Amino acid sequence: MSIILGAIADDFTGATDLANTLVKQGMRVVQVIGVPSGPPELGDAQAVVVALKSRTAPVDEAVSQSLTALDWLRSLGAKQIFFKYCSTFDSTDKGNIGPVSDALLEALNAEMAIVCPAFPTNHRTIYQGHLFVGDQLLSESPMKNHPLTPMCNSNLVDLMNKQSAHSVGLVPALAVRMGAMEIIQSLEQNTRDGHRFAVVDAETDEDLLEIGIAISDHLLITGGSGIALGLPHNYRRAGLMGTGQDAATPQVPGKKMVLAGSCSTATRAQLEYIKGRWPTYQLDMDKLTEPEEEIAKVCAWADAQPHDAPIVIYGSAEPKQVAIAQQKFGVEQSGQMMEFALSSCAKRLFKSGFRQIVVAGGETSGAVVSALEVTNLRIGSEIAPGVPWTESLGDQPMALALKSGNFGKESFFEDAFGMLS
Repeated sequence: MSIILGAIADDFTGATDLANTLVKQGMRVVQVIGVPSGPPELGDAQAVVVALKSRTAPVDEAVSQSLTALDWLRSLGAKQIFFKYCSTFDSTDKGNIGPVSDALLEALNAEMAIVCPAFPTNHRTIYQGHLFVGDQLLSESPMKNHPLTPMCNSNLVDLMNKQSAHSVGLVPALAVRMGAMEIIQSLEQNTRDGHRFAVVDAETDEDLLEIGIAISDHLLITGGSGIALGLPHNYRRAGLMGTGQDAATPQVPGKKMVLAGSCSTATRAQLEYIKGRWPTYQLDMDKLTEPEEEIAKVCAWADAQPHDAPIVIYGSAEPKQVAIAQQKFGVEQSGQMMEFALSSCAKRLFKSGFRQIVVAGGETSGAVVSALEVTNLRIGSEIAPGVPWTESLGDQPMALALKSGNFGKESFFEDAFGMLS
């Protein structure tokens, strides 16, 4: 088979976010978890998204995984490659976005690639190279308190310059507002100025569509899922795909549960909304030093709950509580403890009939999906911007919603299960 678009996502929720955007624009998409070791079940997919857990991995490991994914996608005939990272550019000055982008650029022998994490529908916009979350600069938003990738700088040109071995320029809002031809000319000027990357301003979906037209012949695209809005239009104009079909909601019977590890403002609000409506259980970090007893306890609790309502198991906490845990156990160790507990709960409870599962948080989603040994996901209908239902492919299917911690309104969990039979 030959696909049109091959995508590499640095976490699992970002992968489903991108896949959701493409499906809404009429593409047939399959998401795979890591690079398959055997023949993949891709069906008639026009785009394949490889979900990696590389956002916070050591740099060498993130680069190696991404290049392996690139080789595999090129073997499928991918005509364009997309490196997808978070719409809040989750990284640090020594983070992985720059090194991975550099490696992909060189491997593809590409002249230039854009940097555009904008997602206006979820209030992520770029102006004069600065990333905004709503009306706040990224550095003034709740992302400054992220436990793993605190974002204290909003200047994407500066951030990318610190990470990449190449010079980084800018396509300003004025050029973007003038349309695709002006964007192309600005990108060409950036190349003449010696830049291999260019941050592109984007404040609206219309901006993203024009940017999409301008990069139709780029071998490599880097950014958030928003920039994918315009890509299927390019493929239709080139005669590579037709109109597509609407995505279907998974039809998987079973008990329902939410597993939340994200400490984002949005996820904490969603948990507060659902408390008192559904049975909830908060994991205690102090009890996870010897996790088996706590995991057995929470699973026994879950199995004892009525089957007519979803259950919620969460480790999400306020920033002060997170800081205390990190001081006590270490940043990396505390995150691993919580991921192990939630993924172990997922594995045990799946065996007792929980087949409709919402996971909140990118790192948590990666741990849960790995524990459940999911390898392929068919992308279904959208719950909220950036978050679709998916269905695992295999002998024991499950409905999975992998939610970025920052996405969704307060009633997200209720809305998600309300879509399923």
